[in-house]
Amino acid sequence: MASSKQLLRVAHRYLSTRGGVNLSAAAQEAAAAGASDEKALNFDVSDTQRELQLLARKFAREEILPNAAEHDKTGAFPWELFKKAWSIGLLNLFVPEKYGGPELGCVESCLVGEEFAYGCTGILTALQGTGLAAAPIMLGASDEQKKKYLGRLIEEPVVGAYCVTEPGAGSDVNGVKTRAEKKGDEYVINGQKMWITGGGVASWYFVLARTDADPKAPPGKAFTGFIMDANTPGITPGRKEQMLGQRASDTRGITFEDVRVKKENIIMGEGAGFRLAMGAFDKTRPPVAAGAVGLAQRAVDEATRYALERKTFGTAIINHQAIAHLLAEMAIGVELSRLMTLKSAWEIDNGRKNTYLASIAKAYAGETAVKSASDAIQIFGGNGYNNDYPVEKLYRDAKIFQIYEGTSQVQKLIISRELVGRFKQAGL
Repeated sequence: MASSKQLLRVAHRYLSTRGGVNLSAAAQEAAAAGASDEKALNFDVSDTQRELQLLARKFAREEILPNAAEHDKTGAFPWELFKKAWSIGLLNLFVPEKYGGPELGCVESCLVGEEFAYGCTGILTALQGTGLAAAPIMLGASDEQKKKYLGRLIEEPVVGAYCVTEPGAGSDVNGVKTRAEKKGDEYVINGQKMWITGGGVASWYFVLARTDADPKAPPGKAFTGFIMDANTPGITPGRKEQMLGQRASDTRGITFEDVRVKKENIIMGEGAGFRLAMGAFDKTRPPVAAGAVGLAQRAVDEATRYALERKTFGTAIINHQAIAHLLAEMAIGVELSRLMTLKSAWEIDNGRKNTYLASIAKAYAGETAVKSASDAIQIFGGNGYNNDYPVEKLYRDAKIFQIYEGTSQVQKLIISRELVGRFKQAGL
């Protein structure tokens, strides 16, 4: 019987002689070298990842979940929980060791995020929202900028906020109107941002502003990314938004009025802002999808528990096929969403472009979260519509997963474009 290496070499020779079949350079190298392992496909986490996951699970079940209803009611930012999570090393996992962090990957962030979300996705957003603000810094900031702003996340429990969305520019980032005019060695920034997660509690902001006055300038040249301290004169947070769900997240508008920042505050040079802002999503959409998975899993667990306890027509409702099928569909959605989420995270951790998979994960997991929460209410019946039971909150919290960090519709546009690109690249 031929060995796996021999089979790979034969496959490589065959494919390389067939017209119209393209092998990527990496695949060719792997096939030629026999650089494969029959057991390479692995759905297990490492021992270290498991320990981190269990720590996050314990924190979520003992700290987040018991406080979720109160924060949903008051809308107060969960500073006590934020500081506890920071103190035991569950925040800012992405910060490199060079700046004092653990330098863990997107997979680890997803594992922790799913556990946090099981307790409360509003608190999850409060705890992990800084990851989006830090992503552009990770992608393109100078060593000095990283040391100052990423290092600050490790030195003290502080929040960073990503300021891109505006009242008239959400998914259409090219519609951003905030202006940054160069005056000497400084830039003067004027404009208004909207729906800024962590806006009222942040220590620093990543801000996208237009530096090219030409309205026809392409996005790849028109915008610049700035990083600035929240206490810079001229920055004014608005009122806290009263939201349908995820009420523990401090979401506000931010006004910039003649805010003066030095050119040293620019990340990666003038005109690189759009690339930074969009590139950040490849890193952050998998953890957002993980949050949706955590909420959906909670919905499954709550509905299953209720279905085992609630009786109608002389038997537990789980024995009714209609209920059993709803639970089965919920479980299918959770399992598929989790696999897609972790795959998209694994891709970027291994240095691969994950735009296609990150959008699939975010879109599918977001839709799954909403459907799972809705089906959980259906299983609870009238009780599900009452806020004395947990699934009503899950339903309210779930909706935002179809909206923030790119709506489900925007994800489908991205997926279709990536799909066409892959199709053409394959020469099909």
